[in-house]
Amino acid sequence: MTTATTPQEKNPQIEQLNHAIVEGIRDKKGKNIVQLDLRKLGDAPADFFIICEGDSNTHIKAISDSIYKRVKEETLTSPSHLEGSSSATWVLMDYFSTIVHVFHPDTRAFYELENLWSDAEHTEYGEV
Repeated sequence: MTTATTPQEKNPQIEQLNHAIVEGIRDKKGKNIVQLDLRKLGDAPADFFIICEGDSNTHIKAISDSIYKRVKEETLTSPSHLEGSSSATWVLMDYFSTIVHVFHPDTRAFYELENLWSDAEHTEYGEV
């Protein structure tokens, strides 16, 4: 389910959420951070995907914990759904408008979400 914003509209709450997510990833040195803007796509499950990766299961868990904490502190929001934290090869955090995917590099290469949603506008974030 997506929100009613069009790609041209800016939604301050979603921008604040996405910023907090990216900073939570950067706090733990997450790698290859990409944001996919899915708002132009009619069949998208959310407005945005934010995808990143960690080097190990421990790193992936630390990144997802950092995102959770940062978003909670800055936006008073918790994910509606959290999946994969026990195995930590792919952690999914659903914030309704934005879905976060924290991958192990091999798992990310296998699922190729960026290719699946290649029609989306991509924004890459540099690592800190």
